[in-house]
Amino acid sequence: MPLISIKETLRHARFEGWAVPLFDVFEMAGAEGIFAAIGEKKAPAIVAIYDALINLPHIPAYVAFIRAMAEQLSMPVSLMLDHGSSEEHCLRALSLGFSDIMYDGSRLPLEQNIVITKRIVNAAHKSGAGVEAELGHVGEGSDYERFGKERIGFTDPKTVLYFLEETGVDYLAIAIGSAHGIYKGDPHIDIELLKEIRSKTNIPLVLHGGTGLSQEQYRSAVKNGICKINIATDLILSATERMVTMARSDDASYLSIVSAAREAHKERALYYFDLFGASGKGHV
Repeated sequence: MPLISIKETLRHARFEGWAVPLFDVFEMAGAEGIFAAIGEKKAPAIVAIYDALINLPHIPAYVAFIRAMAEQLSMPVSLMLDHGSSEEHCLRALSLGFSDIMYDGSRLPLEQNIVITKRIVNAAHKSGAGVEAELGHVGEGSDYERFGKERIGFTDPKTVLYFLEETGVDYLAIAIGSAHGIYKGDPHIDIELLKEIRSKTNIPLVLHGGTGLSQEQYRSAVKNGICKINIATDLILSATERMVTMARSDDASYLSIVSAAREAHKERALYYFDLFGASGKGHV
């Protein structure tokens, strides 16, 4: 089916208590692995292109490739801009046919974040696209021992309702103890903070920095209101490990190494679909 905004699917996920994974993809082999997993698990999914790539010359062709892959499936698939860094980048993604946009103004003062997010929401909704924003700031795993302990950047629940009313965003990424990249130290997710935020809104809530959490942490987050979880680092690390192993084998070739990357993406996607409860939910 054509690319579609994930808005309606996330509403179902929130009501029913499961989550949709977002998978960042950087090239065709990895994307092929993700789409193979979507088809096998009959699951809805979000395929994402990271903001730093949006102005590369080949991105229109890459978007066309992802669109063509989605059209071969009967499950809902969204193409999302991940961590859009500017209004310009978000508008470019919309012009290319992205079905969802994540604008990350989390480093900005609250009012500035609101002003820019609201303009992006207005533009996106005109084309039927959904918008995710980030309130609070999800930091880096390399600095986790400091910011996790000191709760730096954690979402202030007192600002949630105000932010949502002012911007009209469709989903909200919150900072409750997760981090991007590899954790230095053990991650601790503040479930009580998540519960407090959830009590203030019916909007789907998003967890960034999914790689490195335990199965119990994932399940607890989903049970208490997280409807979308972003995965990138795990895909990169798993594909790298598999490619290195293949490259060292006696029958290594270019094609076998590319195939290893594809299979690694597929296997990890299969794992997350099952873990988040999205398998078999492609009819939503």
